[in-house]
Amino acid sequence: MTSQPLKLGFIGLGIMGAPMAGHLNAAGHQLFVFTHGKLPPALADSRATVCTSARGVAERADIVFIMVPDTPDVAAVLFADEGVAAGLKPGKTVVDMSSISPIETKQFAQKINALGCDYLDAPVSGGEVGAKAASLTIMVGGPEAAFERVRPLFELMGKNITRVGGNGDGQTCKVANQIIVALNIAAVGEALLFASKAGADPAKVRQALMGGFAASRILEVHGERMIKRTFQPGFRIGLHQKDLNLALSGARALGVALPQTAGAAQLMQACAANGMQDLDHSALVRALELMANHPVAPDASEWKDAA
Repeated sequence: MTSQPLKLGFIGLGIMGAPMAGHLNAAGHQLFVFTHGKLPPALADSRATVCTSARGVAERADIVFIMVPDTPDVAAVLFADEGVAAGLKPGKTVVDMSSISPIETKQFAQKINALGCDYLDAPVSGGEVGAKAASLTIMVGGPEAAFERVRPLFELMGKNITRVGGNGDGQTCKVANQIIVALNIAAVGEALLFASKAGADPAKVRQALMGGFAASRILEVHGERMIKRTFQPGFRIGLHQKDLNLALSGARALGVALPQTAGAAQLMQACAANGMQDLDHSALVRALELMANHPVAPDASEWKDAA
């Protein structure tokens, strides 16, 4: 906890941003917000001040948090005519918690630094559940002094908070995280599909595997989603697809082969091509199911012949 209330800005109040901003607000900080959607009820009923632009947030807040979907969105928030950069004064800090390009993050940091301000890239992992529970993993890139200054605020939103290195390193770490998560989702999907097609009860198979070396958070949470067909988004396929594209473009620039990542990206592309881009990323299993013409578990609305 910080010892006294701070003037904080938060831009982007979506599935993740709303609860994250809510934790800062609940801690008693003075919050200035800007979002393109409706103000979440929890903040609408609070003391948060709604600004008409990102510039307005930056003019009023000493530390500005950003949580938007993609690299172009961050660029617009920062450098549009009414963006954050237009409202900054030396000594302020910008914290981008979106998941975006590490290369462009370094460029954004340089521009903000030129204005006399600090920049931290601090992407998160944990999804909507982690955002609501304030248990996010936060991977930070940027100056150590700025990180230590903002750390008490990170602790209001997350549990596992690590300064990975300089600007861009937080985003690089997040891309690595998304590679691991995607490959684990694919692995769990293939395993449960194999078990189901072979005639075994996938729920019982999952239960058995949770007690062995194959146990994982992905098997626990996303395996259950695959079996129960609960694909409401905690983290959308379209966003994970974007993250894997960042991994593959980065790999090309580095001369690194990521064959398993490319395979997972194609499965997500297959889902998106079939109109599933707004489902939870656990729905990656549906690409496997389409190829097998067999569901992990019956869903009458989607698999009329499953019985």
